[in-house]
Amino acid sequence: MNLLNHRPHLKKAPGRILIGAIVLIGLVAGQSNAEDFRVLVFSKTAGFRHNSIVDGISLIEQLGTDNDFGVDLTEDASDFNESNLAQYAVVVWLSTTGDVLNNVQQSAFEAYIQDGGGYVGVHAAADCEYGWPWYGQLLGGDAWFNNHPSIQTATLSREDDKHVSSKHFPSTFSFQDEWYNFQNQPTDDPDVNVVLTIDETSYSGGNMGAFHPMAWFHEFDGGRVWYTALGHRSQTFENDDFKKHLLGGILWAATCLPAQSQFFNACLTGPEIASPDTTPCRCADQDDDLDVDIEDFKVIQQHQ
Repeated sequence: MNLLNHRPHLKKAPGRILIGAIVLIGLVAGQSNAEDFRVLVFSKTAGFRHNSIVDGISLIEQLGTDNDFGVDLTEDASDFNESNLAQYAVVVWLSTTGDVLNNVQQSAFEAYIQDGGGYVGVHAAADCEYGWPWYGQLLGGDAWFNNHPSIQTATLSREDDKHVSSKHFPSTFSFQDEWYNFQNQPTDDPDVNVVLTIDETSYSGGNMGAFHPMAWFHEFDGGRVWYTALGHRSQTFENDDFKKHLLGGILWAATCLPAQSQFFNACLTGPEIASPDTTPCRCADQDDDLDVDIEDFKVIQQHQ
């Protein structure tokens, strides 16, 4: 699979960046399996440890194999340093719990996001780093985990029929998992876009009211953030719709957006030279990105 408008996470450096045109390509037999980008899966726990972490790791590795991105695994917080993080387009926080990074490591991750990195949070990624205010903003609206009822089947609604992580879901559907209540509404941050909500009348124990988000995304502090509360049960990672959901989140977080929308037209019309203080790889605005099939396009980039 080729990623629309993907730019590997690169340090900003003096000089010019030459951007090739977006080229429409077909899925053809014998296409190269070269990696489009790399993902770091971080699954350190300093609190409750989910048995499903191993299932999540297996799924992400398989998604990487099937969709041409590399996957590295770590529970070593010392890997959160500037040079190491610079290798990755996305860092997946897979049901991390408790205080998992020290102050120096937190600063390195902040710098990574500020330099255009991507974050994907799965389930208990909302149950960690309560003493790090920036992380609450990263999640969206300080939407840390609050509590949850017992595992139940509930009705979810697709709130976004265009986003790559949710457009495959029916408008409403039943799903069994552990349903989080959050300390705050993620939409307290007006930049947060919700893709899935849960109907609290369909199960017992919800306490967030008529609008209860379960998955969302936003751009934050220079990077891209996608979070899903699904993922407590091992069986969740075997569900085909969830697989597409998680894959869509990873691909979206690894895809660049423009600082200014004119870059979209520039990339469509041919090579453009951009000034050093811009991010010209970001060749599509949000709607353009999410309305197309990611398999069909590739950005050819040449750096000089």
